Amino acid sequence: MSLYSTTEAAKRLGIGLATLARYIEDKKVPAPQFVKAGKITIHAWTEEEIEHVRQLLPKIANGRKTRYTKLREKQKAQTKTSAPHKPKKK
Repeated sequence: MSLYSTTEAAKRLGIGLATLARYIEDKKVPAPQFVKAGKITIHAWTEEEIEHVRQLLPKIANGRKTRYTKLREKQKAQTKTSAPHKPKKK
């Protein structure tokens, strides 16, 4: 049974280390087991846990993609009336 660090797991998943760490922190992805090495605590990922996260990734709504779709929906919901303008001074 091979154990992988979070960096190696992120590379295998094709996402960035910060992204994976954020998903763990936001509880979108279950945290793997912890291994204490001196004063350092390391996440130890198994191959099964990496594959489980790979199955979850398409279901996670990314911030940028979600934000822009919400913005487009909001703009569609607004009416298409023109804004009143002040008359020009002569």
